[in-house]
Amino acid sequence: MKVYVSAIGIKRLAVSTVAGRGGVWRGMKWKNSLPAAGKRRLSHRTIRLFAGLLLPFLLVRTALLVLESASLCSSPIGCLTWRFFGGSDGALLREELTRALLEASGSENGGGIGTVEGSNSDPVSFKDLVKDMTLNRQDIKAFAFKTKAMIAKMEHIVKTAQWHESMYWHLAARGVPKSLHCLSLEMAEEYAVNAAARSRIPLPQYIHRLTDTSFHHVVLLTDNILAASVVISSTLNTSRNPEKLVFHVVTDKKTYTSMHAWFSVNSIGSAVVEVKGLHQYDWPHEVNVAVKEMLEIHHQIWNHNYRSLKTEDLECGNENYHKLDVLSPSSVSLLNHLRVYLPELFPDLNKVVFLDDDVVVQHDLSPLWDLDLNQKVVAAVVDSWCGTDCCPGRKYKDYFNFTNPIISSILYENRCGWLCGVNVFDLQRWRKSNITAVYHQWLKLSLNSGFELWHPGALPPALLAFENHVHDIDHSWHIAGLGYRYPLVDKQILETAAVVHFSGPAKPWLEIGSPEARHLWTRHINSSNHHIRKCGIVS
Repeated sequence: MKVYVSAIGIKRLAVSTVAGRGGVWRGMKWKNSLPAAGKRRLSHRTIRLFAGLLLPFLLVRTALLVLESASLCSSPIGCLTWRFFGGSDGALLREELTRALLEASGSENGGGIGTVEGSNSDPVSFKDLVKDMTLNRQDIKAFAFKTKAMIAKMEHIVKTAQWHESMYWHLAARGVPKSLHCLSLEMAEEYAVNAAARSRIPLPQYIHRLTDTSFHHVVLLTDNILAASVVISSTLNTSRNPEKLVFHVVTDKKTYTSMHAWFSVNSIGSAVVEVKGLHQYDWPHEVNVAVKEMLEIHHQIWNHNYRSLKTEDLECGNENYHKLDVLSPSSVSLLNHLRVYLPELFPDLNKVVFLDDDVVVQHDLSPLWDLDLNQKVVAAVVDSWCGTDCCPGRKYKDYFNFTNPIISSILYENRCGWLCGVNVFDLQRWRKSNITAVYHQWLKLSLNSGFELWHPGALPPALLAFENHVHDIDHSWHIAGLGYRYPLVDKQILETAAVVHFSGPAKPWLEIGSPEARHLWTRHINSSNHHIRKCGIVS
């Protein structure tokens, strides 16, 4: 049996009011019946997702009704409404349409009407589809194939748009906000014109604390003045013994004067802060050579991954989003990679707490210096707040390429990687190990294997180098992932965490940062500071 579509009498599609939970459909427009207090604003992403799920069903169902109405009803509009969710007059028609749809979905996508791209003559909307069917008097089988092509094209467009959106979101994280650039310039000028901004820090009477192992030493490697200020301010505000804290801020040559000026003119109370530029270190020749070699390999890894990102098909799914990590500034950051040289940076210290510059301290960290590492080198959180062996996005399979036999033979893909950013390092034990040498061996092995051992990022080689040297600590010390678009951490868990970490592209000083979590960071900014107000950092 062949059934043809006629447009006679079909002027308009009206859908009767159908009660739904929280609202009703009226004239194909959603009217919310909830009280004003219960209304929630829907994002464009949610609307697109909802439309993507609902439209294919409505498209096929409405087309079926049009076909039934044209063939079985004297008045299509009159019988269209009650058949929208039922009706038995079109049983034969539905059976034939079902067979046609199954045949279309099971066909190969090799060309013709079934291809994703489709031809230029393919309908691009339901209105065009009905017009095409009525003018050419095509049968249900042709309708099924054209419908399949339309839906496949829609899915392709949506996936491509999602991939582009994620790429642009990651690219936005590479920018330096005007306000931070302003602050750096302001402090550089302050260093040049204000003698107090050039004063020695710490003061001479506190110099001995820099190497005194009885004090609590905190290390930051950063070129972000505002971020360093927030980390130190939040640590001091939550500390029970701030007078025992010694902060070691290591920065690059271009940021040194601005960073020095900031901490010279902004007192941190009874604690001590040291600002040191990389150009002020006098390392042995072999260390300088090793650092240079390390950076060259990391740049080659970055170049390889970036070229792969540009040439691969952009129609990728969520499983390939990790490839966008190559867009992260940390991929080629000297300060980010230098953490593997902490023993050389601080030869006189035995134990330090390392903090990333995108963290906020919420509770006293003093117990970390008394922590027994059980003969290990580093203490870190392994299991997340969601339970044992629960670490979304941090499984080894998210870091490493398990199709490579070198990786698959020594690692377990469902194992959790430890969190970097809030760590206790036993530098004395580190010096007795070969961790740094193993790190370099893995970098060379990655170079020789064509950079196919791990995905983009600075952490994978560190995970390999510190294998069997990690002491697991309670997850409440470190809650990470606030730098991603939709943090899933419960508010109560955030409040109880000792440190919250904005790991991910959306740093709290960027406009793309999550508003729900950003207040945890901004509350530690001194809004009364003249330079902060002048640069518009806090509105």
